[in-house]
Amino acid sequence: MFSKQRLSTVSAQDLFGYLLLGGIALLALDLIRRLVMGTLAPGTLWTLIWNGFVDSLYIGLAAIGLSMTYSILRFANFSHGDLLTVGAFGGWTVAYIIGGIGAAGFGSRLLLDADGGAQAGALGMSIVGSPLALILGLISAALITIGIALAVDRLVYKRMRRAGGIALLIASIGVALVLRYIIALIYTVDSRGIVASAPFVGPLEVHELAVVGALLDLLGVEWNIGPINLHEATLVISALVLIIGVHLLLQYTKLGKSMRAMADNRDLALITGIETERVITATWVIGAGLAGVAGYLIVLDQSQISINVGWFLLLLIFAAVILGGIGSIYGALAGALIIGLTLNVSLIWLPSDLNEVTAFTLMILVLIFKPDGLLGGVETA
Repeated sequence: MFSKQRLSTVSAQDLFGYLLLGGIALLALDLIRRLVMGTLAPGTLWTLIWNGFVDSLYIGLAAIGLSMTYSILRFANFSHGDLLTVGAFGGWTVAYIIGGIGAAGFGSRLLLDADGGAQAGALGMSIVGSPLALILGLISAALITIGIALAVDRLVYKRMRRAGGIALLIASIGVALVLRYIIALIYTVDSRGIVASAPFVGPLEVHELAVVGALLDLLGVEWNIGPINLHEATLVISALVLIIGVHLLLQYTKLGKSMRAMADNRDLALITGIETERVITATWVIGAGLAGVAGYLIVLDQSQISINVGWFLLLLIFAAVILGGIGSIYGALAGALIIGLTLNVSLIWLPSDLNEVTAFTLMILVLIFKPDGLLGGVETA
């Protein structure tokens, strides 16, 4: 009788969630079976996990900006993906102009090899071949994207502050299309490789690391890490520095406290004397800067650039924000990590053109049992 009453209270939504949980449990058991039987090498699993971590970093950088925009301005910014594209094209244009001096014509460099006259290999477009150009390109990606975002806010969003979230959302879709097709008009719609082959160092023997080596020696484990992809290492270091910087800004600066106060209650923040327009400007600066850097780093990692680089990632960025809890920056980072790992580990069972299904399935599962997301709540930290 008790069990029948319990079953009668389970909704179809809950039942679907339990089925998804069961499927995940079966996949986990299958993963263990593959490792035990030797059909999946531990090194392969480690590579997938590492790739997932790398992917989660640039998704997380973009998700922070999207989450901040929502928590402060209260609208879903569909142009955020194209801000990544702006950063990618703007930053790499600067890198090409600087790094290709004397190696290719200015027009070819300005248009990122659209005419085939400024190939990445000939220009040495790598972190080893042109380190100064790539670093200046990274900085420029942030600055150019910030400039575009502030201009769009002044021309479009500022006039619509009180129009409501739906009107702003629709306006952001229009902004996304305008940005994308302006880029297409300048750079053409062709996808192309603009980064030279990634340099590698290593392999690094873990035993060379004093503490880790001593522990592994004690356990009798032998394991090498490497070779290390220097472009991936650049992405990881840059992203982690920026994430830590955002955390410190939000927690220990006056601006960060003002942003958190405004996210919690905008009217109360205005009454207490917080300059809301200043906070909004800071939100655009931080969010757009991180988006621009994310777009630049994606191209560094994948070597390819396209006018759709940000648009194709937008759904994954939204998934990370929703999964972690809309408005929560730490939730966005947690969601990005889960999305990145899921996308890559699912390649054990699925082809690469279907792996995004698993990320969105996991998002649905979390929302069934925790509708506000993992760290739900409208807050900036």
